[in-house]
Amino acid sequence: MPSISLPRIRTFDSLSIRDYRLLWLGQVSTSMGQWMDQVTRGWLMYQLTGSAADLGFVTAARGLPILLFGVIAGALADRSGRKMQLVVAQVTNAILNVTLATLVITGLVQPWHLYVTAFLAGTVQAFQQPARQTLVSDVVGNDRLMNALALNSAALNGSRVLGPSIAGALIAAIGTSGSYYVQGAMYAMATVWTFQMRVPEPHVDRIARAREPFFSSIKEGFAFVAKERNIRSLMMLALGPLTFAMSYTSLMPVIARTVLHGDARTQGLILSCVGAGSLMGALVVASMRRTYGYGAPMVIGALCFAGGVFAFASSHVLWLSCALGVVIGSFNVTYTTQNQTLLQVLAPRRIRGRVMSIYLLSRGTVPLGAAVAGVLASRYGAPASIHIMSGIAMGVILLVCVTQPQFIRLKVPLAPDAEEGAPADTPRRRRPEAV
Repeated sequence: MPSISLPRIRTFDSLSIRDYRLLWLGQVSTSMGQWMDQVTRGWLMYQLTGSAADLGFVTAARGLPILLFGVIAGALADRSGRKMQLVVAQVTNAILNVTLATLVITGLVQPWHLYVTAFLAGTVQAFQQPARQTLVSDVVGNDRLMNALALNSAALNGSRVLGPSIAGALIAAIGTSGSYYVQGAMYAMATVWTFQMRVPEPHVDRIARAREPFFSSIKEGFAFVAKERNIRSLMMLALGPLTFAMSYTSLMPVIARTVLHGDARTQGLILSCVGAGSLMGALVVASMRRTYGYGAPMVIGALCFAGGVFAFASSHVLWLSCALGVVIGSFNVTYTTQNQTLLQVLAPRRIRGRVMSIYLLSRGTVPLGAAVAGVLASRYGAPASIHIMSGIAMGVILLVCVTQPQFIRLKVPLAPDAEEGAPADTPRRRRPEAV
């Protein structure tokens, strides 16, 4: 009797690599802390000020350093030890969370403390993100890159499911101080796992780049993005929809209290639904066996994400808001994971840290979008503000489609990294093509 060969499930392929597994555990821990901070910081600020504008501004205070220092951090990741850059960032985050928790528990906390710690946490995040992103491709290679990035998204969004609910429960049970102490512990755990990683030795070209003028390295990164039209399109599709449409998360305390007539647990529930959708989307992408990356599915996902946010702003019923949260989360992850994969495959290894640091500027522009959304919400109300911002996001996506129609036909081979063991200027084995 002939044997039946069952298809292999590839969802968790990258976790078979020890160093990626440790990196992934650190991603879980830091992501949990970040999502708990979003709920806790927003709730604490609203308690102290009762201002929707302050919710947007404190989010912007965390995002501004990413704009100021993100590209510098990317150049540093291309020149020096990415692992140590990550360790220093995580230790600093742990200290900041414990400090803020102590201010709360002693009754000394003031709104300016939230602004200062948000700015410092954003500075740390600016140096953490490009190091973490480029370490992924360092330890798994191009052929498993989409799977690894999807699993990173699964970690991020699994934390999004649990983090807001845990933060809401902690706030209700023991106050915001308890939530911040737990966040400090999360960053400490991430540091322990990162220390255990055995990162590949720096390539000879990275050692040579360490002798180059620092700002010349930064200039080279921007020049590369400006020259490559597919990279430019990917950056527009990252920065545009995320900057404008993601601003809905900063207004969640207002939506929970004034539109849905709930409390911190309502806010946590909706954000957990967004996280559940994101987790499902990440696992779907991780399970795909692809030899090519495409432009069209990413564009469709971006449109569905922005459209879902627009619909969310129209909801006044909790179950519908939760359902739309699942839709938003799912399409957000599927499109951003494909975006990151294409960027890292198209960018040569020697410049990958700088390219990803420009992509990660979205982590800084999103809070700036949140600040604009907060001002609009103060004047027109939270639902109208989200309608305006998500409408702009859809406009950016359509602009890319109209001005760069070849991007929709983009087809990029996801081959093993042709540059491994080769000089930095060695041509790639295969180039992107249109279909």
